[in-house]
Amino acid sequence: MAEKIILAYSGGLDTSIAIRWLKEERGYDVVALTVDVGMDRDRETLQSRAMTAGAVGYQWADCQETFIRHFVFPALAAGARYQGYPLATALSRPLIAREMVAVARAEGATAVAHGCTAKGNDQVRLDVSVGALAPDLKVVAPLREWEMDRESEIAYAHEHSIPIEVTKASPYSIDENLWGRSIECGVLEDPWQEPPADVYAWTKSPAEAPDEPAYVEIGFEKGAPVSVDGKEVDPVSLVKQLNALAGEHGVGRLDRVEDRLVGIKSREIYEAPAGITLLAAHDALEALTLSKDQRRLKARIAQEYAELVYNGLWFSAHHKDLEAYVRATQRHVTGEVRLRLHKGVATVVGRKSPKSLYDFALATYDKGDEFDRTSAVGFIDIWGLPVRVQAKAQDLGEVDGA
Repeated sequence: MAEKIILAYSGGLDTSIAIRWLKEERGYDVVALTVDVGMDRDRETLQSRAMTAGAVGYQWADCQETFIRHFVFPALAAGARYQGYPLATALSRPLIAREMVAVARAEGATAVAHGCTAKGNDQVRLDVSVGALAPDLKVVAPLREWEMDRESEIAYAHEHSIPIEVTKASPYSIDENLWGRSIECGVLEDPWQEPPADVYAWTKSPAEAPDEPAYVEIGFEKGAPVSVDGKEVDPVSLVKQLNALAGEHGVGRLDRVEDRLVGIKSREIYEAPAGITLLAAHDALEALTLSKDQRRLKARIAQEYAELVYNGLWFSAHHKDLEAYVRATQRHVTGEVRLRLHKGVATVVGRKSPKSLYDFALATYDKGDEFDRTSAVGFIDIWGLPVRVQAKAQDLGEVDGA
């Protein structure tokens, strides 16, 4: 009896031909597993494609709510952005790895497999996550072993009658989930080339977006979004609603040349309408409810958190420690934020919170000002004391170049 292997199956070109390759070249019985984190694909179509390619079994794991509630929203609370964009693909990989391990245990499999390339970050994320959760399982990555370029893969699929949606005319590699959509390959590999219109699916061109702005109010409880325009919404529906609304107004397009974990630069296009909108709203609410010192340290933690997720270290003690700090900072991040969505930009235009640190009586310059002006001179005197002492003792003089 052949050993069984669980393949993380997206239904795309790479994983579709991987089924046949694992069967013919490695002798495995392949169980294809699709972890649904919000990809726009039909379950029956994927199952049929997997079985046609040679799988002995197919499983579908509905993980949309788990993905948003336990992976996306914690990253949102952290304010995690990698080199300026919301993490989406990187957040889905530890969840996919966890599901692969669970199915492998249930099926008695000795190995798991994925369709990641040797150049990409996802191979690291999945391999490391599986190693943390089930170090006894072997990880097989066909794309690291076979010598086929993209055109050869397409030819292989046609040769073995494996139905695929990729063509030489449209060679993009696309990964999408509820939180974001990433596109690479083809003409996008030239960083000088403007992205063609056909790479976008979730967002209108800002030039073609409505002339009138849309306003939306998002409610948060302890750092997590819970309502839209005053109505409580479950996590999945909330993200879908904002993806549609913000995308209609051109919000969420990003064109990035980023530094991959493996040491090379890559050019990718991202669409994240809900992500861009919610991050802006969350940042605004934190500005209202966190102290200066909390915000300063949390900004550093946000970068560390983003790097950790990007680098595939979700299942690590370091992540647990960072998550504990982030969770503590969110205990008072409750309130509402109003945004204007217009021509590709999500602008915060209002915020309020029952835990707000903004004190009108202290901030106003009009009548009702309660700030004690007489304390300013003494404050400045003490604040500047170290500077004056050093200037007298060390004759600092004029700064070079001033």
